[in-house]
Amino acid sequence: MKQLEDILQYRFNNPKLLQQALTHSSMTGNEHRNYERLEFLGDRVLGMTMAHLLYNMFPDDREGVLAQRHVKLVRAEMVANVARKLHLDEYIISKDRETAQGTNVLCDVGEAIIGAIYIDSNIEQAIAFVERNWKDMIDVDFGDQKDAKTQLQEKFHALKKPSPIYEVVEKSGSEHLPIFKVKVAFSDELYAFGEGQNKKIAEQKAAAKLLELMP
Repeated sequence: MKQLEDILQYRFNNPKLLQQALTHSSMTGNEHRNYERLEFLGDRVLGMTMAHLLYNMFPDDREGVLAQRHVKLVRAEMVANVARKLHLDEYIISKDRETAQGTNVLCDVGEAIIGAIYIDSNIEQAIAFVERNWKDMIDVDFGDQKDAKTQLQEKFHALKKPSPIYEVVEKSGSEHLPIFKVKVAFSDELYAFGEGQNKKIAEQKAAAKLLELMP
């Protein structure tokens, strides 16, 4: 664990949090011993932290451009890539190595690490961790690349489907820090959810996830 802490550039006051963040549910269904609760927290901390960084780094960007950057930087593939760079797959505690190589598991563990750092210290340390590990990807020129909602709408139209409808299925958190959960569906069997600090971010995330699921 000390070797991993060197890689993370963070020393845990409570090493059990790090162990929990690395423990897959295949090892224990106890959510106080596997990473699921920490992943839930880390996902929200990552979203808020990335919004904070983008707001400060791109003072001239419009809200829509910031939302587009945000979606790309917190999507599962991006978090999994960061996890791979940190060699987290070598430290994940699971019943088989194949599980530890999966994109979704790597994403979950990456977010759980962020949640664990937040619990172990404070939001400043979580922001520092994210900035350290995402800095090479934050300042990317997305140019005229279309956002996920636009891509999804064009795909629907190409398949002779009406425009996608986004439905807010849940709103949690406080009035000052709400979390919106949005659903978008291609059919009764094919749909996706997205969460964010506002409806636009949640819609972009849902669209991006549905695009990944569609053939």
